[in-house]
Amino acid sequence: MPARLSRPTLLSSDDFHTVVRLAPLVSIDLIIRNSRGEVLLGLRNNEPARGFYFVPGGIILKQERLHEAFARILKRETNYDASLEDARLLGVYEHFYDANSSGHKNFSTHYVVLAHELKLADASAPKFDAQHSEMRWWGERDMLVSDRVHENTKAYFRR
Repeated sequence: MPARLSRPTLLSSDDFHTVVRLAPLVSIDLIIRNSRGEVLLGLRNNEPARGFYFVPGGIILKQERLHEAFARILKRETNYDASLEDARLLGVYEHFYDANSSGHKNFSTHYVVLAHELKLADASAPKFDAQHSEMRWWGERDMLVSDRVHENTKAYFRR
């Protein structure tokens, strides 16, 4: 019988910064496509990757199952609803940044990313969170040549 998990919780700011300084973060990135095949990208307000367009995504919380994390991240970042079973795993990626979300100059950020592609039949205007100043749909060719789209996002399309 599988162990019963306690509720996922956010770490305190100090604990989170310690984890970022000492260990990689496990996250889910969402490659969301509309019916035209365009990809949803958000303009990031915070580090890492501040000022770049990036796919929606977020970290998996301790005691949070993958399907729960997927649904939570999708809802929080876009206000869309879907389940992990609706998506396709593209692969596992690594992202390295010199910066971190706290602005401390003395440590970097390392993510191990589970990238999932999700096709939405009804992709009405997404509602985005405070991490983004805007969200918009991009064609793959435009995205790959833009200097405003982060290289870690472009990596999902260079297969």
